[in-house]
Amino acid sequence: MLYYLLKIIISALLIVAISEIAKRHSGFAALLASLPMTSLLAFIWLRMEATPTAQIAALSGQIFWLVLPSLVLFLAFAFLLKHGVNFWLSLVLAIALTACAYLLLIAVLKRYGITL
Repeated sequence: MLYYLLKIIISALLIVAISEIAKRHSGFAALLASLPMTSLLAFIWLRMEATPTAQIAALSGQIFWLVLPSLVLFLAFAFLLKHGVNFWLSLVLAIALTACAYLLLIAVLKRYGITL
């Protein structure tokens, strides 16, 4: 139980730290947020839980493919905001476009025999 609490606290602290840094230095916060911290933490937690390295490697490969459509969110969100679209509508549209990108990528990967 204490282990899970520690995992939650460390993960939450990273998110809070990035949002606070963004208030003063958006470029540095963007750099930190762009790091694959969630993935790195997942790899570390899995390793600490004695997960086989083959399983961690498989997760790493799957993350690679799924990062690609996630980039749509950042491009679409920035584009919509810069063109005067309301924040919440921009966020919803960017999320919807990202979901479509995920579905498209999964279909393409399946066609080439790559399963996630």
